[in-house]
Amino acid sequence: MKKGIINISLILTAILIYLLQANFFSWFNIAGVMPNLFVIFILFIGLFGNRTMGTIYGLVIGLLLDFVIGTTAGINSVGLGLIGFLATVFDKNFSKDSRITIMIMVVVATAIFEILSYILNYIFVSIDVEIFNFLKILVIEMIYNLIITIIIYPLIQTFGYSIENEYKGNKILTRYF
Repeated sequence: MKKGIINISLILTAILIYLLQANFFSWFNIAGVMPNLFVIFILFIGLFGNRTMGTIYGLVIGLLLDFVIGTTAGINSVGLGLIGFLATVFDKNFSKDSRITIMIMVVVATAIFEILSYILNYIFVSIDVEIFNFLKILVIEMIYNLIITIIIYPLIQTFGYSIENEYKGNKILTRYF
């Protein structure tokens, strides 16, 4: 019952994030660059949920974004699925209690997602290679995602530990051995 409520709230959160990204941040962008809230969201699910949960949410949300945005199907799906999988690797190797660690994870996840997206777009869509513009967009997006993470960190931590208690249980000692 509780897992169902958590999944419904995650789906509603994904819809809210899409509406924020499509409407609100289209007005509040920096040099034409919007934050990628879905990278933060999938990283959050992978960190506090389990491996399959993060990967499945990443693949499904990425596929839905590909269909809604109209880009080549699979590029966002592969990127967000990879972020969901890597979040579990981050969870095993780093602490979620530190705000600095979470901020570093968001910057790394944003960089991985954007670089992978750029490479896949280059391969499948044959976009032009403009490294300077890509690096400018990447740096602005990483800073933007970092600022948003700093602002919503208490909410992420509170909701995240309730997800972790439900999906992983209270396995503090077994996590380190």
